[in-house]
Amino acid sequence: MVIFPAIDIRGGRCVRLFKGDFSQETVFSDKPEEMAAKWEAQGGKFLHLVDLDGARAGKPVNLDVVRKIVDTVSIPVELGGGIRTMENIDEVLALGVQRVILGSVAVRNPELVKEACRKYGDRVVVGIDARDGIVAVDGWGVSGDVEVTALAKEMAKAGVRTVIYTDISRDGTLAGVNVEATARLARESGIKVVASGGVKSIEDIRALLPYEKDGIEGVIVGKSIYTGSLDLQEAVALADGAEAGEA
Repeated sequence: MVIFPAIDIRGGRCVRLFKGDFSQETVFSDKPEEMAAKWEAQGGKFLHLVDLDGARAGKPVNLDVVRKIVDTVSIPVELGGGIRTMENIDEVLALGVQRVILGSVAVRNPELVKEACRKYGDRVVVGIDARDGIVAVDGWGVSGDVEVTALAKEMAKAGVRTVIYTDISRDGTLAGVNVEATARLARESGIKVVASGGVKSIEDIRALLPYEKDGIEGVIVGKSIYTGSLDLQEAVALADGAEAGEA
């Protein structure tokens, strides 16, 4: 299982939100590239970047910061937030980003997802952010009026191989990851799922590991590693040990 340290970017800084609420923001660093280097040094193998300004603007905003991060670390990065056109996708991947995350556009323009998958294959993933099983779009401010599993199945047909499932009600809360809903989504959709939202401690990682067989291939860790309730090195070691058959 892959542990993805998260770096959320707003106004060029590394921040965390509470339940996706832009009015409840904590700033952790004025230099996100230094935070990226820290997580790589602690064993992170894949960084999860979110352009929060981009998510609200409907187009990438913090690409200069993303470029700095890509130039600073040697591990791959993925980026989501406001990527809604093929031109956006081309531009982001040309920066050296390994995977692009499509969110709102997956609901509103599934044909673009198909086109992107044809062109870039598994470098395209879809972020499914939901409250109570219903997808939210536009920086989580609007209901997409589609059920999570239905969207995942549609994305699988479009050529998507991996989705990132975020339980918005838990994001930034340290309330614990929604293991049951994530595993159910993987089983019912037949698509690989990365868990996101609510991770607090090593127990959340331990709880997810048995469901790798159902299709949970990774987990995003954010507030927990910033506050210290989860030790990234310990989480990576546990996940690596499980892959090696030691856990």
